[in-house]
Amino acid sequence: MTREQVFSLIRAHLADELEVDPGSIQEPTRFREDLEADSLDLYTLVQELEDSYGVQISDEQAAKILTVGQAVDFVLASAGEHGPSATPNASATASPASQGTDTE
Repeated sequence: MTREQVFSLIRAHLADELEVDPGSIQEPTRFREDLEADSLDLYTLVQELEDSYGVQISDEQAAKILTVGQAVDFVLASAGEHGPSATPNASATASPASQGTDTE
């Protein structure tokens, strides 16, 4: 997983959730001050990151993440600790066995 992949996921989530232009979201963008995100918005972002990357973010850790770049840094550092299985949407990736049987 690359920094750009993590950043893209966070940007897409924030743009959709907060109804803002994705182009206005950069790594130095602050959640509360620049995007006017409230606690519920930030909670849903944390859930999205946990579900997508298999990372765990405590309330104390989340409170220290103030910018988009800090969120990207956290995911990359945490995913690295969990090994290669921490890939985006790993559960959504279909394996050949899960695609059904080919009956001819």
